[in-house]
Formats: sequence, C-alpha cells, structure tokens
Amino acid sequence: MRSIGLPELLVILGIAVLLFGGRKIPEVAKGLGEGIRNFKTALKGDEKPDEAEKKQA
Repeated sequence: MRSIGLPELLVILGIAVLLFGGRKIPEVAKGLGEGIRNFKTALKGDEKPDEAEKKQA
C-alpha cells in the first residue's frame, strides 16, 4: 500500500473547499482534531486533568 502524495492531498483539499467553502474549513478541521484526540484518550483510558482534580477534591 502506498502513501498519499502531494497530488492526492491537493485533490482532497480542493474537494473539501468545494464542499465546505473556505470559511468552514478551519471549523471542520478543529472538530476533526478534537474527535481524534477524544478517540485516542478513550483508547488509552486516560482521564482529563480537570476530571482527575474533581475526583480528588
């Protein structure tokens, strides 16, 4: 399986701009990043620092 190269990334970016518009792209990327971060922490079983502090108090 080969990796995604520059031409493929440009095509994906172009399609994203057409679908969401230039102003929505940062919001979509932020939501995607938060979703990935939540998924990773759920797999690890780590708690958020603020949740750990609430349990100690």
